[in-house]
Amino acid sequence: MKESSAPAGRETAAFQPYIPTDQAPHELTWSAVILGSLLGIVFGASSLYLFLKVGMTVSASIPVAVLAITIFRGLSRAFGLRRSTILENNVTQTAGSAGESIAFGVGAAMPALMLLGYDLEWSRVMLVAVLGGLLGVLMMIPLRRAFIVKQHGILPYPEGTACAKVLIVGEQGGSNARTVFTGFGIGFVYQIMMQSLRLWSGEWSRAITSIQGYKKAAVSLEPSPALLGVGYIIGPRIASVMVAGGITTALLFIPMIAYFGDQIPGVLPPGQAPISALGPGAISSQYTRYIGAGAVAMGGILSMLNAMPLILSSIAGVARDLGRSKADGHTTDRTDHDLPIAIVLLGSLGLVVAVALSSLIPTSLPGRLIGGGLVVLFGALFVTVSSRITGVIGSTSNPISGMTIATLLLTCLIFVVLGWMGPEYRVTALSIAGVVCIASSNGGTTSQDLKTGFLVGATPWKQQVAILVGALTSAVMMGGTLLLINWAYTTTSRDPAELPRIAAPAAEIKGEDVGSDGKTYRVWWVINPRPGVQPGKYLVDDAGKAVELIDYGIGGRLTKTTSGSKIEKFNPPQPRLFATLIEGIMARELPWGLVILGAVLAIVMQLCGVSALAFAVGVYLPLATTMPIFIGGALRGLVDRVRRFTPEESDTSAGTLMSTGLIAGGSLAGIIGAFVIAVDGVNRALNFSKKVGEDQFEYQIPAIAAFGVLTLALAVQALAGKRGEQEPQKG
Repeated sequence: MKESSAPAGRETAAFQPYIPTDQAPHELTWSAVILGSLLGIVFGASSLYLFLKVGMTVSASIPVAVLAITIFRGLSRAFGLRRSTILENNVTQTAGSAGESIAFGVGAAMPALMLLGYDLEWSRVMLVAVLGGLLGVLMMIPLRRAFIVKQHGILPYPEGTACAKVLIVGEQGGSNARTVFTGFGIGFVYQIMMQSLRLWSGEWSRAITSIQGYKKAAVSLEPSPALLGVGYIIGPRIASVMVAGGITTALLFIPMIAYFGDQIPGVLPPGQAPISALGPGAISSQYTRYIGAGAVAMGGILSMLNAMPLILSSIAGVARDLGRSKADGHTTDRTDHDLPIAIVLLGSLGLVVAVALSSLIPTSLPGRLIGGGLVVLFGALFVTVSSRITGVIGSTSNPISGMTIATLLLTCLIFVVLGWMGPEYRVTALSIAGVVCIASSNGGTTSQDLKTGFLVGATPWKQQVAILVGALTSAVMMGGTLLLINWAYTTTSRDPAELPRIAAPAAEIKGEDVGSDGKTYRVWWVINPRPGVQPGKYLVDDAGKAVELIDYGIGGRLTKTTSGSKIEKFNPPQPRLFATLIEGIMARELPWGLVILGAVLAIVMQLCGVSALAFAVGVYLPLATTMPIFIGGALRGLVDRVRRFTPEESDTSAGTLMSTGLIAGGSLAGIIGAFVIAVDGVNRALNFSKKVGEDQFEYQIPAIAAFGVLTLALAVQALAGKRGEQEPQKG
C-alpha cells in the first residue's frame, strides 16, 4: 500500500466529527453497555454456531448498530423514556461487536484440544477467551492515534465507515430494523421446523451412479437459512470460489480415490479399511480431509505473504506515527482521550501473571512465564497487523487464520529448540495460539469500532471501556456455549464396526470415564489414524479391548444418535488444521503426502488468481455446506446487477440486512435444536420424519421446496428494499 506524502495530521486538520468536540451528550451509560453486552452474547453464540458449521463468521457491528437504534427508540416510545443519543448507540454497537470476534477465535482453536486427546474444560476455554479478548483491546489502545487519527483519509476502514453512516442516518430519523427482525423470525422458525420437528430433511443428496467407472460422487445441499445468509453477505465471488472447492472434493477427489482405490486389495494409510469398502463420507474423513487441511494451511500462509508488504509498512508506520504522536502531544479535546498507557502496561503484565498462575499452560513455572511472554509478544505483533489490515480491506477478509498458523508454527519450533516435546507442550502451543487468535480477531474489531467512533465524534476511552466490558461478558459466556454445543451433539456407539479391532497399547491409555452403561472404564485417545483404528475417544476394559466410542459433537464422525436419528457433527477446518500442525511438528506423525497435495493445490489456485484460502475451505467442507452459500452469493450478484447497487449500497441494503437476520435466527434455533436432539425422549416425540423415514428420497423432496421458498423470500426483500444509503442495515 502506498503511503501518503502529506504531512502528518494534514488529513485530520479540517475533519469535524458528526458530534462536535465541544459537545458532550450522554455516551457511556448503563443502558448502552448492558444492551451492547447482551447483543454481544446473542451474536457471539450465533457466530460460534455458524463458525462450527462453515469455518467463518460475519461482522456483527452494523446489525448491532441497527438493533441498538431500533430497540432504544422502541423503549422510548413505549415508556416515555429519554431518546438515546448517537453516542449511546455507538457504545452499544462497540460493546456488542466483541461477541462475534471472540467467537471466531474460540471456535478456531479450542476444539483442537479434543483432536489432540484432551477433554474440553470450561475453565480453560473461558480463560483463553478472556485473555485473548482483553489482550486485543489493550494492544489496540496505543495504536488508535497512529491508525485512526494520523491515517484518516489513507486507511479507508470500509466496514467501520459504513457503520458510522448507519448510526448517523439512524440519528437523523432513518430506517428501523424491521427487516432484521423479519429475517430473524423466518430463519428461527424455518430452522426449528427443519431441525427440531424434522418436517423436511436437513440435507438433500443425489448420488451419480449412471456412469461406468465414476462412482461415489454425489451432489448435495443443506437447505439452511444461515448458510444462505452467509452466501448473500460474502457475495458471488467468494461464494463461487468456495463451492468450486466443494465440487473439487465431491466430484473429483472422492471419485478419483474410489477409482484407483478399488484396485488396492489392502488398507491404504491413513485409511482404516480398504477403499472399496468405504463410502463417500468415509473417504472424505479418512483421506480428503487431510488434503483440505494442507490446502487451508497453505492458503493461510499465502494470505499472510500477500499481506506482507502491508504488514511491514504497518510495523514501520506504527513506530513512525507513535513517535509523531508523542512529539505532537495530546490535545484537550474530548475526542482525543484514550485510556492511560499505564493501563495497557499493567494489563499486559497482568496477563503474563495470569498465565503463569493459571493451569492454562500445564508446565513448570519457567515454562508458564515463557508462555505468557510469548502470548503478549505475538499478541502485540498480530494485533498491530490485524488492525492495519482491517483498515485497508475490512474485517471480513482479514487473514486471522494465517496469523494463527504463523503463531503456532513459531511456538512449536521454539518448543522443539528448547526440547519441550511432551504431550503437555502441545496443549501449551495450542493455548498460546488460541489467545493470539482471539486477540488478533478482537484487535481488528476494536480498530474498526474506534474508526466508527472517530467519525461520529465518540470519546475514545469510553469506547475502549465499552468493548472491554463487551469482550469480558462475551468471553465468559463463549466457553459455556462451546461446551453445550459439543455436549448436545455428542453421541456414543458400541457397534463393533465403529470400534478398533486391536487392543489399546498400555502407553496410550490414560484417565477414566463412565460409559453409557454406568460402569467406569479406562480412556484410550487415538490421535493419529492407523489401519483398523480411527481417531477418537474410546472406553476400554481391563484387557484393553474397546467397548464404546464417545463421539464428540465437534470433530466427530457418527451420523446417527443412540436412538437412530440422523445427526450432523461439526467439523470446521481450522481446529483440525491446528491439531495436525502440532502433531506433525512436535510428534512427527502426520500423513504428509496428503497434506502436501493440498498445499500444492492451494499454490496452483493462487497462481491462477483465485483466493487460495476460500477455495481451500471449500475443499475441506462438504459440498452440501458450500452449495447454499453459493446460491446466496449468486442471488446477491443478481440483485446487485438488477438494482445497479454500488458496493457500498449493496453492503447496507435490505438483502444484506435480511441475511443478517437469517444467520442470527437460524443459528440460535440450531443451538436450541441441538438440545432437542440430545434429549432422546423429546427428540422422538417431535420427530415427524419417522412417518416417512429419513433415508427415503420422498423425505428429501420437501427440503428443496422449503429452501426454494426461503430463497424467494430473500430475493423479494432484496429487490423491493430501498437503496443502501436510505436503508443502512447490514449483516
